[in-house]
Amino acid sequence: MTDRLSVSASLTQRRLDRRSVLSLGLGFGTLLTLSACTPHDSGSLAEGEPVRGGVLTYFEPQTWTLLYPPSVGFYPNGGIMNNISARLLWQDPKTLELHPWLATELPETNADSTTYTFTIREGVTYSDGSPLTPENVAKNFDLFGRGDEARTLPVSEQISNYERSEVLDEHRVRFHFSAPSPGFAQATSTMNAGLLADSTLDLDAAGFGPGGATQIHTCGPFHITAETIGTKLSVRAREDYDWAPPHLKHQGRAHLDGIDYLTNNEYSVRIGAVLSGQADGVRDVQAPDESRVTEQGLRLYAKATNGINNSINFRFRHDLLAEIDVRRALIAAIDRQEIVDKLFTPNYPLATGLLAKGAMGYVDQSGSWDFDPDKANRLLDEAGWSERNGQGYRVKDGKPLALTVNIALPQPRSNEVQTLIQQQLRRVGVRLSINPGDQSKQTLDALELDTVQIYHSMVARADFDNLRSNYSSRNRDVFLNGADRPDADDDSIDAKVDELLETLASESNQEKRQKAAEAVQNYLVDQAYVLPFFEEPQVFAFRRRVHGFATEPVGRPDFYSTWLAGEK
Repeated sequence: MTDRLSVSASLTQRRLDRRSVLSLGLGFGTLLTLSACTPHDSGSLAEGEPVRGGVLTYFEPQTWTLLYPPSVGFYPNGGIMNNISARLLWQDPKTLELHPWLATELPETNADSTTYTFTIREGVTYSDGSPLTPENVAKNFDLFGRGDEARTLPVSEQISNYERSEVLDEHRVRFHFSAPSPGFAQATSTMNAGLLADSTLDLDAAGFGPGGATQIHTCGPFHITAETIGTKLSVRAREDYDWAPPHLKHQGRAHLDGIDYLTNNEYSVRIGAVLSGQADGVRDVQAPDESRVTEQGLRLYAKATNGINNSINFRFRHDLLAEIDVRRALIAAIDRQEIVDKLFTPNYPLATGLLAKGAMGYVDQSGSWDFDPDKANRLLDEAGWSERNGQGYRVKDGKPLALTVNIALPQPRSNEVQTLIQQQLRRVGVRLSINPGDQSKQTLDALELDTVQIYHSMVARADFDNLRSNYSSRNRDVFLNGADRPDADDDSIDAKVDELLETLASESNQEKRQKAAEAVQNYLVDQAYVLPFFEEPQVFAFRRRVHGFATEPVGRPDFYSTWLAGEK
């Protein structure tokens, strides 16, 4: 027997209404508050009757790097893929409920979530003219679920325990898993599962990178038409697009004629272009500029990302961080409230847990990270770091307590955050260095335990498996805790982290998934492995002629129903 997967945030085969989600503490009230326009904006982004036409000019802070769907977690990548692709299911950004999109209905799944059967919508085509078929869908997920090492294409971090696909007939495809995979239905709704034409599925990693954009064929409302490497990517509306999620009011072609994604790594250039009317919109408005944006009559839009909060992760396998009292001392020495108050606005609420209040699996852990410099000093003294050198830094056996943190360039004001933490730790005798370099160098350096011991990051996904994506040694591995690492040894690896995450990933019962998610978070907090700062939003500014702007559940822009009225 199989059950039809219910339209619910639970993503399991059982129906879970919105009241029961709220009773589990998933915090939709916060989600709805943050996904609206900020209080300074008295105008709606959807006012008036939509007008067709016009090309939206839109700035990103970094250029895109890869348009292979499982690798579009990087926001510039995801902001493109979200608008050029279509997926089997669609997730409501407010309720997190699932709805059919390229599937005619929600999938059938067995009791232990090891098989999912989708019926594929007819009449859908890719931008190269090829049709969407069950065989094509199977080929997509065989690649996403298994990866291809020879082509340097990784497995999707959102798909667990994938085994194989099975084409049942001309309308249906079934996916099989070696163990329960309760997050799969939600995974099919994300841009990480944006479907690709067969010709695109044959590309290698270089083909999905800069210089290859126009050969990427998708079936969303926009398609890529031109690329200027490093500075501009143009997408244009598909005139024949007629397969939006059926429940949406807007059907058919996108209102816009297209979008020009522009990139400039100088923030002053980006924000200046929007303020002066040379561009229509920009992502990553820095907190100090929010008031300037609204004072000049532009729209400010702050969208919650519903995932793991902006945090630092202590790589406990390093000798200097191996003792729990040292990690606890660092946490006690850092004033999170000062960080939020000095560097951010109310759009960046102080974290009350490892997860944002709107995230699935949220548990309130308030009080776990109290600022207490006296406690920090005491713990460090007791841990044997009582001596100081001539610069005032703590030493033990002639070795200073000196650590390095990365700059998380995609995260807001990361360098300023780390600079403030550097000052706070200096007061208790800990030397913190900030790793220099661009995005490529930061990424490479973060893979080395001897180079980066404290890792600044966040990750957003509107599912319980978000925790696994971030902390598992098989995925992003923020702790560098993999047993297969060349620098690993039995004494430093904490196998319990992966054990707890695998329990979460394999549990199909909603209430048990919540408890498993809480167990993961409580363990990480008890071990002083993570210090969360704030719930990270995506903050956009738009000229007032831009209407109908929206985002998907974790804050990537959705321009399908956006339209332009009047002059810039």
